[in-house]
Amino acid sequence: MTIIHQSSLPTVEIPDVAVSDYVLRYADISPDRPAISDGGATSYTFAELRDSVRRLAGGLQARGLSDGGTIGIMAPNMPEYAVVFHGVATAAATLTTINPTYGAEEVRFQLIDAGATMLITIPMFYEVAQEAIEGTAVTEIVVIGGADGAPSLDDIMGEPIDQRPVDPSDNVMVLPYSSGTTGLPKGVMLTHRNLVANVCQMEHVIVYGDNEVALAVLPFFHIYGMQVLMNGVLANGGTVLTMPRFDMVEALTLCQEQKVTRFFAVPPMVLGLAKAPIVDDFDLSSLVQIFCGAAPLGAELQEEASRRVGCQVVQGYGMTELSPVSHATPEGISRPGTSGVAVSNVECRIVDPETGEDQTAGGRGELWVRGPMVMKGYLNNDEATAETIDSDGWLHTGDVALLDEEGHYSIVDRIKELIKYNGFQVPPAELEALLITHPAVADVAVIGVPDEAAGELPKAFVVLAPGASLTLDEVQAFVGEHLVSYKQIRLLEMTDVIPKSAAGKILRRELRDQPS
Repeated sequence: MTIIHQSSLPTVEIPDVAVSDYVLRYADISPDRPAISDGGATSYTFAELRDSVRRLAGGLQARGLSDGGTIGIMAPNMPEYAVVFHGVATAAATLTTINPTYGAEEVRFQLIDAGATMLITIPMFYEVAQEAIEGTAVTEIVVIGGADGAPSLDDIMGEPIDQRPVDPSDNVMVLPYSSGTTGLPKGVMLTHRNLVANVCQMEHVIVYGDNEVALAVLPFFHIYGMQVLMNGVLANGGTVLTMPRFDMVEALTLCQEQKVTRFFAVPPMVLGLAKAPIVDDFDLSSLVQIFCGAAPLGAELQEEASRRVGCQVVQGYGMTELSPVSHATPEGISRPGTSGVAVSNVECRIVDPETGEDQTAGGRGELWVRGPMVMKGYLNNDEATAETIDSDGWLHTGDVALLDEEGHYSIVDRIKELIKYNGFQVPPAELEALLITHPAVADVAVIGVPDEAAGELPKAFVVLAPGASLTLDEVQAFVGEHLVSYKQIRLLEMTDVIPKSAAGKILRRELRDQPS
């Protein structure tokens, strides 16, 4: 029997509009209110932000990049990121967001797969960008702030245009990359409606007041930073305060000086707020809430951080494929250790992966989710899409959840082949495919092992080639030549044989459960 768990929160109406028309609505309501700032020289009011967005859209249209073209952005958090994001959206084009710490190989893969013809970056990453576009369809690199031989963002501004026509339910606006439940990174097709829907679905979870300021250190290329911070805060008239990278002292300084009210975090940041002595040196009384996501947060750490900082610490759950939030904790009903309740307009099922039977409250099973924020699918990968979203529209998350009697969900295990290191996805398949090319490696399996600070640490089990030897330093040097730093192997163990299973999942569970 199918058992569908409905959201307990009020249903919200989702307007049938392009994402920028919704997110930038405060340009009409409060045009002079600060929209996004780096806390220094660069700042936009809502009116200034919308004007820059429309001028960029006009420039992209003049270059033939509107109405379905694809553009890449490889940049850290900065106010111009919002200009690019919504300029591309207003031009009815698609933006693929690229991790700026990627090496040229990883950037090239994404540019080719996404079909990008322009890449927007900053001077720091210009050299990597030049190398990465070799063999791609990219014909122009645009550098925010300018660089020798490349146009700047200001150079490509044009006459302002209004939103180009889109079908919100069909037109793909943003294309972040995710490993999903298995395999290599895939382009996640998120439509204008997906993005608008999830911002609307959060209105009963994060209730914004006047003069809200949100610290935006979580990267905008990642769906959490992109949607919950950048778009979610702007859509509610708050000010987004950008940080290009996380530094505890700088973050605390900004919280104190800029009167930050919302601190969006991942578990390692919450650990620092709970444990770091330096926290006591700052006035954090302006903070209303710390919202944690990207990986589960333990109840004890959640409560310790709340006591230390003096505000509520809550957590949520989501996936890139869910735009991203499906579960979160409304203010005032926190149950430490849980990911909260299903957000508005969301249906859930808890399905035993062995029997296929639906579970009632108290039962464990794979979390299935259905709602307006579920992705359109994976780009160029119908097979992976069909494996993730079934014919009835249920997205199979690959995470094992427990639903309590109060309607709160806890993520208690994972059946998908994915490691979460400091909130970032580390696909074992990607590491295994690379490591097997090392001459000293005859066979390999990569798993995640629990770690309090990082969540999980990638660990490699290696069968050596005859007569070969291999150290962790050598493995790390090899991986570092090809992949971004957070995908690095942290632990190494030699073994005589790696047992095989039909799907590989039994193997990973067996290895993970061994004493380290």
